[in-house]
Amino acid sequence: METNVVSDEGIKSETLVQQGGESEAGSEQTAGHGDRDSAAEVQTLSKRQRKKLQRQQKWEEERESRKQKRKDRKQQRRLQRQNDPEEGKDQQSSRKRPCRENAPGSMKLILDCSFDGLMLVKHIQKLHKQIQRCYAENRRAKNPVRFYLTSFGGQLKQSMDEKDKGWVNWKDVTFKTEHYSDVVAKEDLVYLTSDSPNVLQELDQTKAYVIGGLVDHNHHKGITFERAKERGIEHAQLPLSNFVKMNSRKVLTVNHVFEIILAYLEKCSWQEAFFTVLPLRKGAVAIDQDRTSAQENEDDDSDSHSANEHSGQKDGSQHSSNS
Repeated sequence: METNVVSDEGIKSETLVQQGGESEAGSEQTAGHGDRDSAAEVQTLSKRQRKKLQRQQKWEEERESRKQKRKDRKQQRRLQRQNDPEEGKDQQSSRKRPCRENAPGSMKLILDCSFDGLMLVKHIQKLHKQIQRCYAENRRAKNPVRFYLTSFGGQLKQSMDEKDKGWVNWKDVTFKTEHYSDVVAKEDLVYLTSDSPNVLQELDQTKAYVIGGLVDHNHHKGITFERAKERGIEHAQLPLSNFVKMNSRKVLTVNHVFEIILAYLEKCSWQEAFFTVLPLRKGAVAIDQDRTSAQENEDDDSDSHSANEHSGQKDGSQHSSNS
C-alpha cells in the first residue's frame, strides 16, 4: 500500500513537471513569435519611417543631456551678469529696444474722418481695420510720415473703443476732433481725390496730403472732390493710370493709398510703389512708357474723363476720395 502511494505521488510530480515544461515551452514559443512579429513589423516600415523612428529614439536618449546644457547656459549667463553688471543691463535694454527707430519725416498724411454719418456700421468697421493697417505700415516704414486722424469721433471712435482699446497708446499718430482745415493751414493741404483733373507728379515734403476716410461702395461718388473745392483746398489724383493698366475696375482701400505713399517715399518711383502695393491678382499690368504710341496717348486724352473715373474706382477711399 505504501508503495502504491509513493508511485502515485511520483506520477503526479512527473505530470506537473511535464505540464510546467510544456507551459515554458509554450511561453518561449509565444515570445519567439512576438519577436518575429516585431521584426517583421520593423521590416515593413518604409525607409523614411525607420529614420523617423531612429530620430525619435535618439531624441529621447539625449533628453537629459539637453536639459543639462540648458542649465549650464543659464548658469553661465548668471555668472556673466554678476561679474559685469553693466553688460547685463545693455543686453536687457537691447532686447527691449523697439523694432523701428526711424522718426517720422516732415510730410503729413491726414485721414479725413468727417464722413462718419454717411456710413453703415459694417463700413465703419472696415474703415477701422484699414486704419489699423495704416498705423502698422507706418510704424515699420523706412520713411514714416506724420499720421493724423481728423474729425475723429462718432461711430468710428465707438468701434475703436469696443474692438481696439489699445489705440489710445498708439505712437506717432495724432487724433483730432477738429476738421483737417482747422489743424493744418489751407495753403499746405492737398486732397487726394480720384475725381481731380490734376495728376500728382511728385510728393512735396512740406505738404499735408488728405485721404478721405470713406467706405461707401460708390453711394457718394465725387463727394470728397466737391468738398475740397468748396473749401478752396488744393486737390490731385495719384498718377495710377500713367503707370498701371487694370483688367477690371477695382477699388483700393484707404490703406492701399496710404501704403502707396509710403512706398513712393522709399523707392522714389510711382511704378515701383504701385506694384509693391497692388497685388497681382487684381490684374495690374505695367504700362511701357517708352512704347506707348501716339495713338494710345490720343485715346487716353480723349477718354480722360472715364480714365479719371476708372482711377477713382481703384485709388483710395472708395471711388470718391483717393486717387
